[in-house]
Amino acid sequence: MEKRLFHIGIVGLGLIGGSLAKALDKYTSHVLYGYDQDAQALELAGEMIDGKLDNKLLSQCDILFLALYPQAAVQYVLEHMEFFKPGCLIADLCGVKRYLMERLAAPCQAHGFYYFGCHPMAGREMWGYSASDADLFQGASMLLAPMEGASQEDAALLSDLFLEIGFGRVEKTTPEKHDSMIAFTSQLAHVVSSAYIKSPRALEHDGFSAGSYKDLTRVAKLNPQMWTELFLENGDMLVREIDEIILHLTEYREAILDNDADRLYDLLDTGRKIKEGLGQ
Repeated sequence: MEKRLFHIGIVGLGLIGGSLAKALDKYTSHVLYGYDQDAQALELAGEMIDGKLDNKLLSQCDILFLALYPQAAVQYVLEHMEFFKPGCLIADLCGVKRYLMERLAAPCQAHGFYYFGCHPMAGREMWGYSASDADLFQGASMLLAPMEGASQEDAALLSDLFLEIGFGRVEKTTPEKHDSMIAFTSQLAHVVSSAYIKSPRALEHDGFSAGSYKDLTRVAKLNPQMWTELFLENGDMLVREIDEIILHLTEYREAILDNDADRLYDLLDTGRKIKEGLGQ
């Protein structure tokens, strides 16, 4: 059976949006439109897209991906609703979900559009179109958080598209669970890495560091504008995780201060067992 050809729009051609555009161009035959406020990014993507996404082409899109910061994504949808094709699937690619769902689900439903929160579990310590890669998503997970009332058929359509361009799996979730888990698996890691690199010892590490230092500081090289917005929009979940790690760091600190070898051994051994039990 011949696959259906979709008209797909991508707003934002940075690392994620640019990589999505390149992946769609490489692995599918769908018609692709793109837009970025950066004229250079749009020019570089010119050979890959079938047209600059304007309001006329917006009305032809079956699927619209928003590869923007959350506030900009909300603003774009609310300002362009009159141009969307009836039944269009609108999907953000942002790092938080409750913020967008709370602001977009009802307006989209009222206008007959279907909104999906999507979050690719892939990235790198660079940003912008120049850092994008058609194979960035190979084997990665895509998190999918549909609005209430969205059909299984539409969710399956998006899932099939993600698998087609190289994602290893599509994990269906809710905005609440997404934000709770991402606070732990992603946002906390960036906070810890950024805090860790602030030690005065960082200026003297050359020749004294190996893999563990590199691993722990990797994501300190971040986009501060984007992560400031993501942290604040998921502040309740993230603060809970920060409090949790402070609690455990304090346990280690007190065991070391008390010269309590048994307690310190137990803390380290418990962490080892948890990690080994995760099978990763």
